[in-house]
Amino acid sequence: MKNNTFGKIFKELRLEYGLTQRELGGKLGYCNQTISFWESGQREPDLDALVDIAEFFDVPVGVLLGLKN
Repeated sequence: MKNNTFGKIFKELRLEYGLTQRELGGKLGYCNQTISFWESGQREPDLDALVDIAEFFDVPVGVLLGLKN
């Protein structure tokens, strides 16, 4: 995820759902700083978090990784 594809897609989904970083963090069980780090590409979610995010947004993990539309 070096080109931050995940972060861009993750942020787009968050905005489509009309959520702030704090709101999304609360729903996923992470602090808003973690959400910010993921969106900016400073950090990447682990596999468990990636699955949680995919389930929350009801998208395949591949979509989050930029592999599928």
